[in-house]
Amino acid sequence: MQRQGAGSRAGGDGDPAGLGFSSVLVANRGEIAVRIIRTLRELGLRSVAVYSDADAGARHVREADMAVRLGPSPARESYLDIDAVLDAARLSGAQAVHPGYGFLAENAAFVRACVAAGLRFIGPSAAAVELMGDKILARRTVAEVGVAVVPGRSAPGMTDAAITEAAGQLGYPVLVKPSAGGGGKGMRVVRDPERMAAALASARRESAAAFGDDTLYVERLIPRPRHVEVQVLADEHGTVLHLGERECSLQRRHQKIVEEAPSPLLDTRTRERLGTAAVAVASAVGYVGAGTVEFIMSADAPDEFYFMEMNTRLQVEHAVTELVTGVDLVAEQVRVAAGEPLRFGQADVHLTGHAVEARVYAEDPGRGFLPTGGEVLAFREPVGPALRVDAGITTGDTVGTAYDPMLAKIVAWGPDRASALARLDAALAGTVLLGVPSNLGFLRSLLAHPDVRSGRLDTGLVERDLPALTAAEAPSEAILGYALARLLALQPTGALIDPWDVPSGWRPGEPAWLTWDVAVPGAGGGDPAPDGAAGLADPTAADASPQGRAHPGGPASSGGPAGGPAGAAPAGAGPAGGGSADGGLAGGGSAVVRVAARGTPGAARLRMGDGPPVAASVRVAGDELLVTVGAATTRWAFAWAGGAAAPGTPLWLGRDGRAWLLGEELPGSARGAGGAVDGEARSPMPGTVIALLAEPGATVAAGQPLLVVEAMKMEHPVTAPAAGVVTEVRVRVGDQVGLDQVLALVAPPGSA
Repeated sequence: MQRQGAGSRAGGDGDPAGLGFSSVLVANRGEIAVRIIRTLRELGLRSVAVYSDADAGARHVREADMAVRLGPSPARESYLDIDAVLDAARLSGAQAVHPGYGFLAENAAFVRACVAAGLRFIGPSAAAVELMGDKILARRTVAEVGVAVVPGRSAPGMTDAAITEAAGQLGYPVLVKPSAGGGGKGMRVVRDPERMAAALASARRESAAAFGDDTLYVERLIPRPRHVEVQVLADEHGTVLHLGERECSLQRRHQKIVEEAPSPLLDTRTRERLGTAAVAVASAVGYVGAGTVEFIMSADAPDEFYFMEMNTRLQVEHAVTELVTGVDLVAEQVRVAAGEPLRFGQADVHLTGHAVEARVYAEDPGRGFLPTGGEVLAFREPVGPALRVDAGITTGDTVGTAYDPMLAKIVAWGPDRASALARLDAALAGTVLLGVPSNLGFLRSLLAHPDVRSGRLDTGLVERDLPALTAAEAPSEAILGYALARLLALQPTGALIDPWDVPSGWRPGEPAWLTWDVAVPGAGGGDPAPDGAAGLADPTAADASPQGRAHPGGPASSGGPAGGPAGAAPAGAGPAGGGSADGGLAGGGSAVVRVAARGTPGAARLRMGDGPPVAASVRVAGDELLVTVGAATTRWAFAWAGGAAAPGTPLWLGRDGRAWLLGEELPGSARGAGGAVDGEARSPMPGTVIALLAEPGATVAAGQPLLVVEAMKMEHPVTAPAAGVVTEVRVRVGDQVGLDQVLALVAPPGSA
């Protein structure tokens, strides 16, 4: 099955770029495929996308000149299927293949298969991929050329017993790492021997799933580590050079979050030594193409660095290097693959200014960064000076859990580090993403951290300050904005409007109030009054208590009983700060706030909790809501989760890069403390069951893992909500499960 792009160039005849090939298949998906297609277009080359069933309508498919279906959604049956990719190349007439990063990018068998099929592989040789892809063999090779490696044990085929023994000799804590692949997958920090067995089992499962290889080795854990990598570039004519370093120390669970170039840590001498070491590593393996040599160093001793690994592909964070050097790395990859010599030497490489990149993920920082998903109801990229956005989504796309959760990269350049950080923060604030919970707000909090501002970085910074970085209570203006949006949605439309259809609250005496009990993610009281609300209380507030319910028959008719508005109360279960894949409201860790309104959208009175009423108004301006509360007016991006303001439909509101899903707390939706009915073990996100760790009849402790759910290539254990006996396991390995789905039941001891 194939699709021809709207503006495609059919066929692969001719060689307008003079490279020896005119059509390139991009063996990847998402933002990196879109980014590669952009450069291919600039070079005058025809692009061919590939896709799985899950990606049939994806952005990279729409932007390529041609697209070919690989197979079903699972990566092993599509993006990791070498034969399917080669068939796509034959069907499309592609003459070269760019692997991007991830999937088959560091698979030596894929490189050989491309060459055997007569395709130009845009990357290094199979021998280099194989050598550096085997982290154990790579450590040995690098040590032979005099580059220091992290102390550890890396014999091929190490058993669990051998790794455990080596860890004891190295001294805890240690880092267990996969021999194949990267990106933090399959890596585990082990702080004591008692946790080693579980860590090894989990690491082997995750490594096998991500890379098709569960080989592991072990290293000593470097104290206060900083992760600095060097971009190298080499051609077939003997030129090997570097394009400076990137600081990648802002990580969580070994997954990079924010990267920058150059590193604020290095002085001139250390920078030169690091670049020389990277070139030596690339030269030792006869490397050709673009690659990255990764080093680790202690923040306490930055002049001592150790080789970690070499990635024989383009890196996610390559954009920061491009912005400070002016070199298009994808274009250079293509030219090198065509046999051209590099057009510049080491002396021509200059780092100008500073660039910082932030990765936007479909994940919920307020719930331990669990993967999310859903329909992209609104996505608006930021605009501004010296900005670059590499995105794999557009409004209307669906984000699933089958692949990596990265949605986009936002990159900013400045003449110095401070200006680059400021521009990036402004860009994040100007990004709108509604419908899919993301880490945008977390990224802004991280950039504002004083240690980030000053450059005092290490890979443990995020974990140390995680509670402060992930705090994201919905502001009062958002809650009032929800009420105003509901009031606006209740207004009748048409040429003739019956006055009795207008929800003005008219009745003999004073007007009635409309009330909503709003489930507010992350709210727990203490939020300051909205801008402009202070000092604007209704002078008749003593007689203004909301009474009655929402307008009968209207979409908002779920208010509480008559009487004064209630204060915040615990809400029901579900993920805080986000929504389920089907747009349902999440409530775990949230609160319920009663908000009341009366009047019209242009002249309303609002009251939240037991606070005084305040004057307010709302109107639609394009794709935004203009919300005025008191004397202050704010702009909000908005989208109804169901596409329209139907009864019970939650509302997404976004501002300054953050977004909240607000909706009514419906009767009977609350569960017990902790977000679950006692004894129910629920899935924390949509995903696939990959391991069952307890059977019916087993006695378990509270917090003991019962099964493992995988989403977006990462494992997440589902634990027992209380001590007791497992009475039921409702899923099998391989089952697809939804957010908040009951997976197992645990009964109290003696009651089973």
